[in-house]
Amino acid sequence: MPKPRTYQTEAIVIKKTKLGEADRILTLYTPGLGKIQAVAKGIRRPRSKLAGHLELLTYSLVSFARGRNLDTIIGSQTIDSFLPLKSDLNLTAYALYLTEIVTQFTPEHVEDRPLFQLLLETMRRLCLTDNRELLLRHFELHLLKEVGYRPQLKECVTCRKPLQPPVNYFSASGGGMLCPDCHLSQHIVYPLSVDALKVLRWLQDSDFETVSRLKMEMGLSREIEMVTRNYIRYLLEREVKSVTWLDSLREQTSSGKY
Repeated sequence: MPKPRTYQTEAIVIKKTKLGEADRILTLYTPGLGKIQAVAKGIRRPRSKLAGHLELLTYSLVSFARGRNLDTIIGSQTIDSFLPLKSDLNLTAYALYLTEIVTQFTPEHVEDRPLFQLLLETMRRLCLTDNRELLLRHFELHLLKEVGYRPQLKECVTCRKPLQPPVNYFSASGGGMLCPDCHLSQHIVYPLSVDALKVLRWLQDSDFETVSRLKMEMGLSREIEMVTRNYIRYLLEREVKSVTWLDSLREQTSSGKY
């Protein structure tokens, strides 16, 4: 039975690319179709009726007409515009980081409803919480679980023995923790304190409501960030571009320039 010529789905706009003089190719993440691309014709013209409903970081109900190569967007209605994410540079940077790693880790046309819900809920929480670094670490760990790269944090990935309280080591290439006896078997490892390992495990195994009250001192926060950032960089074989902007804004904030 042939597919209907038009269809409709909820979608979060996670990337946009210019096409010709007035069009864009939009990358959208959807609950039932996964990551898809479609053409938004005339969206860059000043009088475009679609433009406001298809901005980056917008959650909309989108209608499509099927095409030979790319489908065409024929209608859209905003569900949540996430205005706080677009009116604060720091929040924009955090949100673009979320959408960039979703873009990088997901193939097209593969349904993953839990990942869609994770992205949507994290964007909503980003508008409300001050604990943004913790929110990002929670998102990273749960995204890694969804895409099949959940790091092993409870036992040594080499000898399979449960980890003991002394300092252990994280191996990106090994996909998790190494005990003191096995860490020399990997070329690049990162020592991880007992507190950092506890927080990573808690983030990995809990929903954000459970962990949201946790307050981390700066050194512990940076230690955990180093682990997740290096693991993501290893898996993608490249740096996440929005990380540079995040770091720049952080430096400006700490120096009082922003």
